[in-house]
Amino acid sequence: MSELAAKGDGEFLAFALGGEEYGVAILKTQEIRGYDAAAVTRIANAPEYIKGVINLRGSIVPIVDMRIRLNLGTPTYDQFTVVIILNIRGSVVGMVVDRVSDVIALSQAQIKPAPSMGTALNVDHLIGIGTLDERMVVLLDIDALMSGTDTGFIEKMAA
Repeated sequence: MSELAAKGDGEFLAFALGGEEYGVAILKTQEIRGYDAAAVTRIANAPEYIKGVINLRGSIVPIVDMRIRLNLGTPTYDQFTVVIILNIRGSVVGMVVDRVSDVIALSQAQIKPAPSMGTALNVDHLIGIGTLDERMVVLLDIDALMSGTDTGFIEKMAA
């Protein structure tokens, strides 16, 4: 379990990707913006999940499409599609999600460990599963997800 989950209670920004709900630590969130494909500049030879970069008040910010990054099917973009601007280890990165739900507060007792499925599923980027009444939210360790070996490109762009 990650250091965040080990610290106890926490607040998470909940968002939808496909039919599932995910969450990231609210303290990692800098802002939420509408997704404007025209404002994103493509980068040659970037991985498919990197939509490109945007100019955010003078800073160049890489934009990651989380549906593509997590292999959740073909993304669709509509008026609810947003970019969550995150601060990850001192770098600013944007992630495209289908929609933002709300901010949820979870106690340590409401955060269950991610299920172990052997080598079939890599759960290194999961904090666990948050349960709130009948609602289940997959809690992402966004630091681990955005700093994996295949995301070195993001770190170079955000530097």
